[in-house]
Amino acid sequence: MPLLIPDDVLRQAGLTEREARLEFVCRLFEAGKLDLHAAATLAELTRQDFEDALLARGIAVHRPTVDDHRRAVEHLRKAGV
Repeated sequence: MPLLIPDDVLRQAGLTEREARLEFVCRLFEAGKLDLHAAATLAELTRQDFEDALLARGIAVHRPTVDDHRRAVEHLRKAGV
């Protein structure tokens, strides 16, 4: 389904069509609606270029879960740290 944004709205926002697409996709990724691969594909960027775009906007590329933290703590305990 195409999303149509009128040219005057893009001009008012100071964005090109490509920039608007990138902003939209970055926000979908930030909200957890798209994974990294799907977001980069929708943004028509390489994964690295999309990661750079996220970092430029202060959006974390990797968002560890509670389980990720638990595993890290357990690993540190086993390592004697």
